[in-house]
Amino acid sequence: MGTLELMILAGALAGGFVSGLTGFGTGLTALAVWLIVIDPVIAAPLVVICSLISQFMTLPAIWHAISWPRVLPFIVGGVLGVPLGTWILPQVSVEGFKLFFAVFLVLYCGFTLAQRAAPKLAWGGKLANAIVGLGGGVLGGLTGLSGPLPTIWATLRGWSKDEKRGVFQGYNTAILLLAASSQAIGGFMTLEVGRIALIAFPATVAGSWIGRKIYSRLGDSAFNRIVLALLMFSGISMIVSIIWTP
Repeated sequence: MGTLELMILAGALAGGFVSGLTGFGTGLTALAVWLIVIDPVIAAPLVVICSLISQFMTLPAIWHAISWPRVLPFIVGGVLGVPLGTWILPQVSVEGFKLFFAVFLVLYCGFTLAQRAAPKLAWGGKLANAIVGLGGGVLGGLTGLSGPLPTIWATLRGWSKDEKRGVFQGYNTAILLLAASSQAIGGFMTLEVGRIALIAFPATVAGSWIGRKIYSRLGDSAFNRIVLALLMFSGISMIVSIIWTP
């Protein structure tokens, strides 16, 4: 087994673990390893495939907590938002927008983590959920960051960890299926992507299983802090990548 295979397995194990633990974050974790050994054109569809593997593995255990009247507005908004974000793409500075959003993530998550208890919103129904989903979809089409807004919103609502995870996984799975279809139509799901996905498969499964087991032992507060820390790390990673890009 060569360096390429070992790095793919390491990234898949880390990405699967984080996704199994939180319900999102495969790409955020795995790309830091994968981009060392494979091109972005391979890494992007690989993230989608491994994310879906992790989602489908852990979805049955959280299925009971998914409230479809709550989740569907997020999904509808996200599906409508992705092509809208793609349409806006040529008209804005993506790097500037990503930097602004990354700074927001770091400041918001850092501030919230510093508090004894996360702030909570008592209002917000289906329309608010749909608007947040739409915003996430626009961000997804524009920058590939569809998850942070629904994640922050679910945390602000003060839902239990299972309720939040039901939103994360229902929404993320729908957006990932849309992304997989788009990439397949666009010709990005190549034989090489399939070959590397087969290498990543066992580590993704193992990581997801371990993460899911640890998730079951977490309380609501600990889960919230892990989610916020992961989002803050995402923001820091984006800032570093933008500043260091030649």
